[in-house]
Amino acid sequence: MKIYHLNNHNKSEWKTPNGMKSKITSSLKEEDEPPDSLIAKTEIKQKEPVKERGSFFVSLENSKKTLPLTFDPSVFKTLQVEIASDINRCFELWKEFSPQKTLFDTWEFRFAFYQAYKHRPYFILLKNQSENLALLFLWYEKEKKKFFWFGSQWQEEIRFFSKNPNYVSILLSIAPSPLLLNAISKDLVESFKDKIKFEEDEPKYILNLEGFKNHEDYLMTIKKNRRRNLRKDRNRIRKMNPEIVINNFSDFEKLVELSKNRFVQKGEEADWEDERRVEAFRQVIKLAGKSYSVRMISVKIGDEIAGVDLIAIFNKTYYTLKCGYNVKDFPGIGNFVNLFEIDDAISLEMKKIDFLQNSYQWKNKYFQAIPLYKYEK
Repeated sequence: MKIYHLNNHNKSEWKTPNGMKSKITSSLKEEDEPPDSLIAKTEIKQKEPVKERGSFFVSLENSKKTLPLTFDPSVFKTLQVEIASDINRCFELWKEFSPQKTLFDTWEFRFAFYQAYKHRPYFILLKNQSENLALLFLWYEKEKKKFFWFGSQWQEEIRFFSKNPNYVSILLSIAPSPLLLNAISKDLVESFKDKIKFEEDEPKYILNLEGFKNHEDYLMTIKKNRRRNLRKDRNRIRKMNPEIVINNFSDFEKLVELSKNRFVQKGEEADWEDERRVEAFRQVIKLAGKSYSVRMISVKIGDEIAGVDLIAIFNKTYYTLKCGYNVKDFPGIGNFVNLFEIDDAISLEMKKIDFLQNSYQWKNKYFQAIPLYKYEK
């Protein structure tokens, strides 16, 4: 597929959650464009571009032989594809399609990562003359020379935006390559397991809170030795007279420092080494308020900060986003905070805690694993 990009990257406006208009100056340059060799070879017919949108239209009429014929072939005569890279147009499409079920469905959370990384958006809109039908929301990472979900691989439990499930196979057929779509919701995969080849990804982990009055109710659901170890760690920290501080967001930099130190102790590299990742979560905090809210939990012992957690709250779900602990000086601090957060989430009338993807060799022992999938091309 040959891509016709318009050089429409002037200053643009996007309304921030507090209602203020924020000037966004695009730093995207010509070298940020995916080369033609990375785009799937699909014959297209270019339509008149909408210049003010930074988009262009293509027709599928000449491409129907390469697409899955899940519809009457005549339907391709009416279908068009719009490729949008202007951030304001992407925002409009997101508002139209997003189901707003999870934190990762919110524009503000995705936009936080865009603000940090500035990768070029690549939204593929399938439409006809009367309505928009389906949306595949990507961006292009020039360092990796590959397309990913808009907002990076950090996003989870992702659902395709489509008014008819059959349009998903069309979107994937015309999507560019190389392409990696990670952490796809199992609900969608079950609908397409015989039509589209998905592979298992790392699962995510959740704790359903319904029926729990406090962390003790949770402890009674796990094995006796694990229950004993968690109580032991909690009591060890309690004897140190910890002070719990809520929403001191200036502790974010301490969270990053503690997390980096912990990864060094384990001989691993932290994602915080990329300053853009640090900035992404600064933006997550900054953009909170319109859709999701954020909560920071700091534990002080004496004059030291022993641990810091960043939480997001959306749709009765308590998301444990990032943490940093001084495990060396305060062993058991992680388990202490986890039990505190169970009580905190219950007090806030949350239905579940989402501990996110990747077990880190401990989540699988304590929480329910939820399968996720990926698609590559």
